[in-house]
Formats: sequence, structure tokens, C-alpha cells
Amino acid sequence: MAAQETVEHKYVYDFAEGNKDLKDLLGGKGANLAEMTNLGLPVPPGFTITTEACKAYLTTGREPDGLAAQIEAHLESLEREMGRRLGDPQDPLLVSVRSGAKFSMPGMMETVLNVGLNDRSVVGLSAQAGGNDRFAWDSYRRLIQMFGKTVCEVPGEEFEHALDEAKRAKGTQNDLDLDADDLRGLVDAYKKIFAKHTGREFPQEPREQLDLAIRAVFESWNAERAVVYRRQERIPADLGTAVNVVAMVFGNLGADSGTGVAFTRDPGSGAQGIYGDYLANAQGEDVVAGIRNTVPLQELEQIDKKSYDELLDYMARLEEHYKDLCDIEFTIERGKLWMLQTRVGKRTAAAAFVIAGQLVDEGLIDLDEALHRVNGAQLAQLMFPRFRLDHEFQPVAKGIGASPGAASGKVVFTSARAVELAAEGESVILVRRETNPDDLNGMIAAKGILTSRGGKTSHAAVVARGMGKTCVSGADELDVNVPAKKFIVAGQTVTEGDIVSIDGTTGKVYLGEVPVMPSEVVQYFEGSLDPEHIDNPLVRAVHRIMTHADAKRRLLVRTNADTGADAARARRFGAEGIGLCRTEHMFLGDRRELVERLILASTGEEREAALGALLPLQREDFIEIFREMDGLPVTVRLIDPPLHEFLPPLEQLAVNVAVAQERGEDVAKEEALLAAVRRMHEENPMLGLRGVRLGLVIPGLFAMQVRAIAEAAVEVTRSGGTACPEIMVPLVGAVQELETVRAEAEKIIAEVVGDSGVEVLIGTMIEVPRAALTAGQIAEAAQFFSFGTNDLTQMGWGFSRDDVEGAFFWRYLELGIFGISPFESIDREGVGRLVRIAAEEGRAARPGLKLGVCGEHGGDPDSVHFFHEVGLDYVSCSPFRVPVARLEAGRAAITTTGSDSR
Repeated sequence: MAAQETVEHKYVYDFAEGNKDLKDLLGGKGANLAEMTNLGLPVPPGFTITTEACKAYLTTGREPDGLAAQIEAHLESLEREMGRRLGDPQDPLLVSVRSGAKFSMPGMMETVLNVGLNDRSVVGLSAQAGGNDRFAWDSYRRLIQMFGKTVCEVPGEEFEHALDEAKRAKGTQNDLDLDADDLRGLVDAYKKIFAKHTGREFPQEPREQLDLAIRAVFESWNAERAVVYRRQERIPADLGTAVNVVAMVFGNLGADSGTGVAFTRDPGSGAQGIYGDYLANAQGEDVVAGIRNTVPLQELEQIDKKSYDELLDYMARLEEHYKDLCDIEFTIERGKLWMLQTRVGKRTAAAAFVIAGQLVDEGLIDLDEALHRVNGAQLAQLMFPRFRLDHEFQPVAKGIGASPGAASGKVVFTSARAVELAAEGESVILVRRETNPDDLNGMIAAKGILTSRGGKTSHAAVVARGMGKTCVSGADELDVNVPAKKFIVAGQTVTEGDIVSIDGTTGKVYLGEVPVMPSEVVQYFEGSLDPEHIDNPLVRAVHRIMTHADAKRRLLVRTNADTGADAARARRFGAEGIGLCRTEHMFLGDRRELVERLILASTGEEREAALGALLPLQREDFIEIFREMDGLPVTVRLIDPPLHEFLPPLEQLAVNVAVAQERGEDVAKEEALLAAVRRMHEENPMLGLRGVRLGLVIPGLFAMQVRAIAEAAVEVTRSGGTACPEIMVPLVGAVQELETVRAEAEKIIAEVVGDSGVEVLIGTMIEVPRAALTAGQIAEAAQFFSFGTNDLTQMGWGFSRDDVEGAFFWRYLELGIFGISPFESIDREGVGRLVRIAAEEGRAARPGLKLGVCGEHGGDPDSVHFFHEVGLDYVSCSPFRVPVARLEAGRAAITTTGSDSR
């Protein structure tokens, strides 16, 4: 036992010991170098220091026990294989020290080349190269520059200035024109820069160079740019990076040497062919840095046909082996081709779909794997129109990309003006400090919405996403003056009628009209493009993969829709019902006066008259929706928001009344309205009189809505259609609330439905944490649950979603407290656990309980996978997100271990 406890942990692997499946341990670069070595490709010898060593170093601040000895042993093995020693003055071995995380993070972490060079071995390197002094001194200056910047944080621009000065002194702009003497002088200059900033001479001991470079790569895992990139790409922060120590091969030995990058297919479009760049007499960083113009990879055939043919052979072998687009880095050293790296290449959203379809056709992967290789975020990118970026436009402001897309139009500052101009055929951008429910008609009319306040879960953002409208919110550089009908940005004044363009993906705002490109993918989903008869590989690939996703998924996908037009569009997008029909939107516009009459009613008769006037209007709304969703379920949420939202703001109304009184005008009606607003004022209305509480406090309100729903369902059924209404009671926290509402609703339904054959389900929205924790009780009175994850997140976290995003979420994201806003993607550990508890306890009490989700998370790709795992029956999302949810539901089905493929 004691002997076992002293067994040394293995922190270092030779390339021949690894393979491509060890990315967690060896990082992507190390695992793929090992895989190419095992395939017999010409990979320079080397070894990989594991991610476990990195994590141990970052945790303790020192190298783990045994690491130094293992590095020494593998270095000695490498020296024997190469027949050279690190730092040997006569015949030196040089190595590169490169990062390599599990997931590709291009350019985010550090690399140091030519480690092992010093004042003595530079002479031996020249002898190795046949007396090529220029090459040797060029390699030395590169080491000092990269080591200084990467390991010792010497400002990189100081080295660049010194290089520029050397070229000026030579009278050239090309570093290739510097001879050996010039570069020897540059090395001296670089050493002085190094000493000035570090307080020490450049280290001459090769092993010290190696150890410091390895530590620098470890530490680069937590460099600011790496942290920001991980957050953007949702890469976990605890993975660490491996370090690859590789024998140097040189592309800067002359015209018969060079370096390049190759792709086995076009990463932009997915088209098959030869893609890449080559740069003669250069090292790898020269290609990346863009200091000299590369030539297309095809020209290598004329420069070095032997290496070109070998490269094409290796590219074909790698693509067949990895069964995917491969991104390859290579170096040619005096006519000898070396493979330095390969990885599954990054690609655009369009290329992802096209390549997946191509690989199925070639028999390399099946449709399940093709579905696995694309995702909803990529599909969403393909659905939104985008600006033509080949035009020269500079943004004047940047906000939050709240709802993707590209939109241009005339600036308007009021909903009424937006509706007016849109009716005249104008494209408009509605600009507000922030929007509210009164702006709905203007938002519908506008091509895009721009606000100076708010975040991704603000009113403007949520409604815009629901409508598939482009929206930029929180562009706080805009000084918006609605009364003056203007905003000021970057010292320029933009007035009503001026044209602006907004990019809902990047959050950028442009002055003037930026041309846009329509999305053929949306045209396909809307039925205007036939995927079987169009010469568009992208549309054909999307059709093929979506068809497979639909065949595989278990989750149904419904939509959130409040109008017949929304319902019709969602159905074209593949929606299988409505999971959330918000009735409060039906009380806006011309109907606001009827709501005011209801609120101001002082007698039962006045209240009944107001409800009686609203009833036929609600009924017609539901008839339109039921007809559009003929045969599919429609979940109607009874009125949810506090009634004060349907009245003028208190401050504005008080000022108007005071001004009118001062003028001696008759303000009896306004005074009554002001009194009602004051009476209904709440310090925190989102936790006040709303949802089920309204239905219990205001007699007849829910009854009117239930009657309208039932009468509409009967009307549609008797006219030959099929209505499948589901009535959802919002904000329930106790089963007694639901029992009270259900008892009244069932009496009305029985009276209205009669023998029509219409069946009406009654359920509730689980959006209060207490409801989730008492779901077993509530399920006894509910035929279905729909999780309202917006409010469940708000109440679960104690966040006001209208305020927190702009106030402090940016800091939480910066500190890593959030990887992503919990309003964007479900918080699995907290809010998700409430969903899981409610689902399990609800079904334990009522085995046939129907479960769905209708919050914003219903269209979020990661959240859809969670809802599949929890066992929900459906997700519901905005019409525009329905295809995304369908795709992700299919992906969830094929990635859940042991799940039924259907």
C-alpha cells in the first residue's frame, strides 16, 4: 500500500502515447499531434504537459511535485531522438512551447518559438543551417521578442519600434531585406529593451528559458483575453491548458522553406476545394500577424510540387480520419514537409450545415451525426437578415444586441408616428428611452426598435424577439429627447425622419441606410422556397437536417402568439400549437378606454357593463387564433399584469391634471382616473395585485375571459373547425387559489360548451417558487403545468429583470459569477431544480399531467436540452425561434444516453 501511495502522477506524455480522444488531458493540440503521429504523418517529435499539471500550478502557484523530473526525462528522450541537445553551442536543439486547451481558443493564449537559443548556440544554429548567419540571428531576435512579451510582459510595441527603426536605417519596409549584421544589431537592441523592463539580462540558460515559458503558458489560461473569450464561447473556466514542447522546424531557411495554413473545405461556405495560404521563407507567426502578403495555397504547386502533393494527400487522409473539415498548419523546411497541427476547423453557420450534408452524402457520417454537428445558435444566425459588410459604414453607438437582425428606416419617437409612416409604406425605426406596453403597435409597425435603456430582457427586447423584430437596447450613448423628436450621439443630432440602421446581433448603430441581405432560410421556412427544387446547397442542407431533427425529437414545439397573424406565421415555421397566448395584449390600443371603465367602475353594474363590452372583442380574438391553429392546442393565459399598466403613469397624470386645473378646465374624468391610479399604486407591482390575485379580487374579470374562450371554441367547432383550448391561471402560489378559479371556470364552461364536443383543459403557470415546491398539491387541481421561467427566474434569484441587467449584470459576467445571464439560459442548479422538483412531484400526484414551458428559455438552445432531460412534453417560444427549438429538441434526443431515439 505504501508503495502505491508513492507512485508518481503522470504529468507528461510523448506524442506517441496519446490520441485524439484525450483532449481533456492533453488539450486539443496535443491530442491531435499525438493522433497525427500515430497515423504516421511527419510530425516533429515532442511531448505534452497535461492540463492536470496546469490546474495544479494555477491552484497552488507552483509546479506539482514530480513535474520537473518528468520534463527532464522527456527532454532527454527528445534530445536522443533528434541527436541534439537543448542549447548545445555546436549543434543546438531548439523547441517551441505552445498552449493547447481542450477547446480551440485561437490566439488567446501564448506560444514561444526557438527556445534554447543564446549567445553561444546562435553560432551553432548558423552552422546547422550551412553557415546561414541571417537565419540564426533572425531566429534569436524572434525568441527574445516572443519571450520578452509572453513570459516577462515587456511591451510588444517596443520590439516593433526597434524593428521598424532597423528597417528605416536600411531603407526598406521589408524585414527580409535585413541582413545578418542588421539582425545581430537588432538582437542587441532587443536585449536592452528586455533588460530595461525586467531589470535583468536575457536568460542564457536554455532550461531556464523552457521552464519560464511553460509557466507563462500555464498563466496565460487566466489572461484577460482568454477569460473574455471563454466567457463568450461558454468554455468552462476550470479546464486549464496543456503545454506542447515540440522540436523546432524552420520555415525561414530560404526560398525552399515556408509555412502555411490549409483547410480541407472552405470554412466560409462549406464548398469543397483547396483553401489556405502559404508564405515562403517565414515562420508560423508571420502568417498570423499579416506582416507579409501570403499567396493562395494552390500556388505551392508551382513553388514546391512534391510538398504540395504530399500535403494534399495528408489533407485527404485527415479529413477521412476525422470525418470533418480539418484546419491544418504546416511548415516546409528545405523541401521537407512537417505537419505542425490539425484540428476540426471553425466554420461559419452556413458552412456548418452545408458540410454536415456533404459528409452524409460521402458516407463519412450518418444523419444523427450531421444533426449533432449543427446547433440552434447557428440556425438563428442564418434566419436573420444581415448587413452587407462590404460597404464602408462606421457605427456611432453600440448597445446590446437584444434581438438579431439588420434593419434600416426613418427614425420615429412615438408609436403613433411609427404606425402612421408604416401605413404610408415607409420603413421606420422606433427610438425610445425604453418601451412599454403602449408602444406595442409602434413596435409591430417598425422594422426595428432602438432604446437607450434596458437589456436583453427589457420590454423592448422580449417583445421584439417574440415578433422576430430587430432590436438594439441599452445604447446609452444616445441622448434621446422624445418631446423634441431627436437624439444626440457622437456629437451629431438625429431628428425624426432621418435614417438609421441597427444591427441586432452586434448591437451597433449606424447613421444612414446600410444595405441588407435577405435570409433564404427564412423564405424556406415560410414556404416560399421549395428545398427540392432550388439550387442552394444551404437551403437543401437545412431542410434535410431539420427533417431528421423532427423525426428524432420527443419534445413538441409550440409558440408564444397573441394574434392570428403570429399564430399563422408560427405554424408555417412548424409550431405544433400555442403554449402561451397573452390576453393582456388584447386590452391595448382602442380597447384601453374599456379597461379604464372597468378600473374606474364604482358599482357592480358599471363593472359588468365594461366587462360586457370587452367580452365580444375577446371572443373574436380567440376565434381568429383558434381558426389559425385548427386542430392544435392553444394555451390561453388569463390576464397577468397589474392593472395599473393599462393606466397613464402617476407622475404624468398628476402633472396633466394640475395644468388643466390651473387653466380652469373641466378635469372631473381625469381627477377620477388620477384617484384610481393613486389607489392602485404599489411599491413593487410585480409582486402585488396581478395574475390570479386579480381574478379573485375583481369579480367577473376571469369569468369574462373564460366565457370568451369557451364561446370562441364552440363557434369554431360548429363552423367545421377544431378548437383545443387550454386555460392557464397565472401566478398561482397555493392550490386553494387555483381551486377557487377552476370551480368558477368549470361552471361557465359547462354552460357554454354543452354538447358541442369542445374539451377545455384548466391548468396553471408555475412561476412562483412556492408553486414549484408544492407542485404535488397543485397538480391535484391542474390538468397541466406550464413553467413561466421568466418570473420563476426573477423570483428565484430576487432579481428585477427590468433593472438588474443594466445595473450590475455586466459586472457579474466580468467576475465570472455568471457565465451567461440566467434570463437567457436556464439556471440548472437553482431555477432548473425548481422545475425538476415541480415536474417530478406534479406527475407523482397526477401521472398524466401535461408539462410545458413558455418563458423565454423555451427557445434557448441549451435550455431546450435541459427541458428534454427533465421530461417536459413541449417547449413554447416566439414564432421566429420555433425552428431553433425544433432543431435543438432533435439534438437533445440523440445526445441523451439511453433515451428513445424518438
